[in-house]
Amino acid sequence: MRFSSSTFHPLAPVFTGIILLGLSACAMHDPQPDYQTRVDQQVNQIPHWSTQSGVAQIQALINSVELEALVNEALAHNPGLQQTLLTLQSAMVDLKLSDAERLPTVDAGFEAERVEAVSATTYTGSVTVGWQLDLWAQQANASAAVQQDVTRQRLLYQSARDTLATDVMTAWLNLIYLQRALDIEQQRLASYELNESVVLGRYRKGLGTLEDLDAIRTSLASGRATVVSYQENLSQQQRALQTLLGRTRADPLAIPRSYPDVLQPLVELPEVSLQRRPDLQAAYASILAEELRTRVAYKDLLPSINVQAALNDMAAKPGEALLTDPIWNLLGQLTLPLFHGGALRAQVNKQELATSTAYEAYRGSLLNAVEEVDNALSQEQSLQLQQAHIEQALLSAQNNLQQYQRKYRTGAVSILDLLSVQQTHFDLQSQLDVLILNRLSNRITLALALGLGVDV
Repeated sequence: MRFSSSTFHPLAPVFTGIILLGLSACAMHDPQPDYQTRVDQQVNQIPHWSTQSGVAQIQALINSVELEALVNEALAHNPGLQQTLLTLQSAMVDLKLSDAERLPTVDAGFEAERVEAVSATTYTGSVTVGWQLDLWAQQANASAAVQQDVTRQRLLYQSARDTLATDVMTAWLNLIYLQRALDIEQQRLASYELNESVVLGRYRKGLGTLEDLDAIRTSLASGRATVVSYQENLSQQQRALQTLLGRTRADPLAIPRSYPDVLQPLVELPEVSLQRRPDLQAAYASILAEELRTRVAYKDLLPSINVQAALNDMAAKPGEALLTDPIWNLLGQLTLPLFHGGALRAQVNKQELATSTAYEAYRGSLLNAVEEVDNALSQEQSLQLQQAHIEQALLSAQNNLQQYQRKYRTGAVSILDLLSVQQTHFDLQSQLDVLILNRLSNRITLALALGLGVDV
């Protein structure tokens, strides 16, 4: 193997120059804010929530085999969730590309050249190894930033899974509510039809008036329109749940006639609950990624060195040019940015702003998370009190309806009075069902706000 002394350059002076230039350039690196301390301060300012026992996973809120199957189906087939998964996989490919940039490159070449003057062909074979020395850990910082991007995307995927599970559970509860609401309206309509037969019988006996008959028929027509409306709402909710499940065909779903038990989610201290939320963890990963990219931008101001080693062999025959007796060339190249019109410094400033933006986005997400938990905890107490009051009102309305039905048969009250009492009774039934739905749905909302998720 021959060595070409004319192309070999000692690198010791180069390294010495790099170190001196690097030390001088480090003075240009502005100190960055301590975002970790800022994040901790934000969390410590949150007032403590009252702790209470409960379940620690979303699936455990409702004990239903049917609902669990629907949630699993949605997690497997929902197109929006699959898009989030593909984005995660793309981020993982970006990480591989970033890691690959830190490794040496090896290129092989083979060239044939015909020289007409001497009627001869020369063949050249070469192998070139290139490597940029990561003196300032610039490439390591860039790769670590991409790793934080992958972490962020993985957390967003988990957040999307959790949200989808709660959407399916809430949609399932809405189906139960609409089915129950339809049953109440059909009971109301059946009551009006019974009233119509009674009024018509009394009218034929000369005990009623046309005004009574018109009043009950008005209520009947209105009740039938309401039933049609609830039937359509029920069909639309069926289709909405089918879409969440990723089904292309609207197969009918079996709907329970009664509400399931929805357990209380586990409420812990803010620093424990909020650490479980994947969206907050993803926002924090964004801060780390931008901090690393800021370091990369600063290190773009520092000198860099590229090392290239090449093996070249030239011969008159192809076989002899396959590096049988090559010449080895070693080249070290030092590059120091001197003037780029302020572009490098502007990139540093831009990256610093990106880091500050990521921090403010985290702070906004944290404030929203605290608000969601506080609202859900307060809503649980409010809905519980409202439900107790409406249950008491409904009990009184049932007793009052029985009295008015007896009085109407004896002619002591008019049909309008009876219709008014019936309207109040059925309205209270509907109002109670809405409160129950809201209370059960609110517990699912609270679980999501507290960071309870589905199994990975």
